[in-house]
Amino acid sequence: MNQGWIYRNQVNQVNQSGLTLLDYYSQRYLHSSRAEWRERILSRQILLDGAAAEPDQPLKPGQQLAYHRPPWQEPDVPLKFDILFADADLLVIAKPSGLPVLPGGGFLEHTLLGQLARLYPTETPLPIHRLGRGTSGLMLLARSAQARSNLSQQMRQRQIRKVYRALVGAGELPERFTVQQPIGKIPYPGLGLLYAATPDGQFAQSDCRVLQRRTEATLLEVTILTGRPHQIRIHLAAVGYPLLGDPLYGAGGLPKRPDAEPLAVPGDCGYWLHAYRLEFQHPCSAEMMQFISPPPAELDDATPDSNSCITSSSRINSRPNI
Repeated sequence: MNQGWIYRNQVNQVNQSGLTLLDYYSQRYLHSSRAEWRERILSRQILLDGAAAEPDQPLKPGQQLAYHRPPWQEPDVPLKFDILFADADLLVIAKPSGLPVLPGGGFLEHTLLGQLARLYPTETPLPIHRLGRGTSGLMLLARSAQARSNLSQQMRQRQIRKVYRALVGAGELPERFTVQQPIGKIPYPGLGLLYAATPDGQFAQSDCRVLQRRTEATLLEVTILTGRPHQIRIHLAAVGYPLLGDPLYGAGGLPKRPDAEPLAVPGDCGYWLHAYRLEFQHPCSAEMMQFISPPPAELDDATPDSNSCITSSSRINSRPNI
């Protein structure tokens, strides 16, 4: 069991004022039913301005909400990761597939940040970019305010180079191609909104190169110019080649089955994606740094063609209990 968590919110004047306490939670957090939220309010797990309130209590702008979630048993995930570089300013780590980066849903301590808090109890290393739960490979984190500011600026100016390995189905893909499908939020049951391919989304660019053509799969190298959420998964699905094993994104870069039970969510694993190479300038010394994380066998271009290289059975597919 973990130690539980307090989720804090502030009532927004624009569209939340006037809602009841029950309406606020049942409309905003769809992973739980209205009856479940009512029970939490009545059992005093949810406080309004530090005090108990009734489900039909109207909300006012600026009020503080706190949901005291009791301790729960988190799903088992791989908690070990390799630290490839560490100094006073930054960390470079190799994350395993299946380990979430940030707390959310059923995960709190079984996250990369939760494990880093155990290693560095007097500080909070902050990620400069993120990897999906099912994605393995390199991540960059800042340990000092100067490093965070500088590395964030490098990200905004697209000076950090991130290269991935991805496995898609066999086909007639050109040796090199670029995807510039905009990515934005669309309505999605259970979550409210989901990142996907949409004409009015934000600009996104992925430059792709075929590394190996196999009988039933194609191994790609993907360099992302931008870093939109789930960008590679969405972009490759948008051009008709979703990642093998991806439970969520299908043709057109949209959810495969938005009416399925259980509903697929971004944190579901099973797909093949690995952050292979990372290049950036050290925020203090200005030294150019490059790191490579060896990919799993299925994403290694030295791996011979074999049907065993395209199965997702060995990937972690466990889901959190919300």
